[in-house]
Amino acid sequence: MIKKTLFFGNPVYLSTANDQLVIAFPDKEKEKRIIALEDVGVVVLEDHQITITTALIDKLNRNNVAIVTCNQQYLPTGLFMNLTGHSQQTERHLTQIEASVPLKKNLWQQTIQFKIKNQAAHLKERGKPVKNMLYWAKHVTSGDTQNHEARAAAYYWKNLFDIENFNRHRGGIPPNNLLNYGYAILRSVCARALVGSGLLPALGIHHRNKYNAYCLADDIMEPYRPYVDVVVGYIVDSFDEYEKLGTDLKKELLQIPALDVVIDSKKSPLMVAMSRTTSSLYECYSGISRKILYPEYG
Repeated sequence: MIKKTLFFGNPVYLSTANDQLVIAFPDKEKEKRIIALEDVGVVVLEDHQITITTALIDKLNRNNVAIVTCNQQYLPTGLFMNLTGHSQQTERHLTQIEASVPLKKNLWQQTIQFKIKNQAAHLKERGKPVKNMLYWAKHVTSGDTQNHEARAAAYYWKNLFDIENFNRHRGGIPPNNLLNYGYAILRSVCARALVGSGLLPALGIHHRNKYNAYCLADDIMEPYRPYVDVVVGYIVDSFDEYEKLGTDLKKELLQIPALDVVIDSKKSPLMVAMSRTTSSLYECYSGISRKILYPEYG
């Protein structure tokens, strides 16, 4: 079952009763809402006047719900995750920590191959030539030592949007704002799935940064990024105004966890597929498998 993504953009009081999430509103005449905790996967807290009880935070953590907080510009900046997401967590952590360098280089090779192929499929869907993209995907080496990811990215962003002088940069011109928001949601979904598979989100296969607690999430989400780009492309094509992240635009971006993706010819919501990906990653760490299960766009 697909888990819900709950977005709170106005002041509310969030608490819990009988293993339910209780939503109360400042307007006393507005009726409370109750949602089963087991149905929730991601909670986005945007408004700074939201009140949430520690009892609810504890229950959300125990249900492996990703809690995302936002800054005064309404952009996601914080992510809270469960510390104990799997019954065999210690054993799985050790397996992950002991993974060899050649294995991690091979995993990164697979990751970049899928990322470039998905980017190429998205570009092709938008009527752009992709022969060079497919060549780069085919010739990614172990650890991507020739940096085909960067070559593909330069071409991809140059051709994705028909916007003069567009470059992918966190602080760049729109629709960079939409991409930032969408990737933050995707990152929370990925981190949640990693914890659920008993893995350490901080210990990456490629990304390394002592200030980043989600290096592995940043690795594993790479082939999923084009699905965010698809939503952003739809917004750019369909909305006259997208410089500001209004409610309508956020509503579109918050659908990302529920997007249909295909892994091994099986369709499932992105959030479910991500759990399949992280589970297969553990199997690679443990020697059960040599292949990460990533979605194929198109």
